[in-house]
Amino acid sequence: MNMSFYTGAVGAYMQNQRMNVQSNNIANVNNYGYKAERATFHHLMYGNVVGIDEERLPKGSGTKMVKASIDYTCNGYADTGRTFDFAIQGDGFFALYNPVNEDISFTRDGAFIMAQFQVPPAEDAEPEIDPETGEEIPPEPTVEWRLSDNEGRCVLDSMGNFIIIDPDDRKADLDVGVFDYRIYDGMLHADSGRFSPIDKNGDLYLGTGKVIRGYLELSNVDLAQEMVKVIESQRAYSYALRMVQTSDEIEQTINGLSN
Repeated sequence: MNMSFYTGAVGAYMQNQRMNVQSNNIANVNNYGYKAERATFHHLMYGNVVGIDEERLPKGSGTKMVKASIDYTCNGYADTGRTFDFAIQGDGFFALYNPVNEDISFTRDGAFIMAQFQVPPAEDAEPEIDPETGEEIPPEPTVEWRLSDNEGRCVLDSMGNFIIIDPDDRKADLDVGVFDYRIYDGMLHADSGRFSPIDKNGDLYLGTGKVIRGYLELSNVDLAQEMVKVIESQRAYSYALRMVQTSDEIEQTINGLSN
């Protein structure tokens, strides 16, 4: 009898997790470069699962959502005509450097801007001498314009350097880097459509994708398909809860007969 409780409870919880994935996809249906996630399930017929309070549930307790696989297929491009919009035809990602934590992440969303950054003086920079007072003037930070993702991260070129923009020549050709991995499986989906690699993705190398300017890659979320999956999850959730309720009614009946 306890087995039916376990199966129903695990099923309801996992369908709730699946709906979280689907709702996230729907929320990003219009975000450029977003890649949809697909809930992947694994049966528990031959394995145990950790339940509430670290309790080991017995074998055969339904199914478990093991991960949310990412669909990297391309769904087309939008012609924006904007100077700092970029898209990748083919495989690869844009690289983004975070100056705060020095973290590098990757994205297919090429909606970039020209942002101003302060560059601290070099450690060996010598102070200037004031010609009137003779006092030393400490070196000050300089200002440069970089290609950015509008969230404080810097876009990297093919050599891994910042992309410097001349404010007086904004339409000049830019060397926007395209980077790639042999294996995509397991790559972590961060916020804003960014991805963070893990060890199993292998070594980073220059991608073969072609950068096109004035275009943005569309989200590959299929809204109709996502709505169908939401209905499936809702019905499966209600069936799982019905199983728990029915098991409870049967156990109450058995207890009443024994008394």
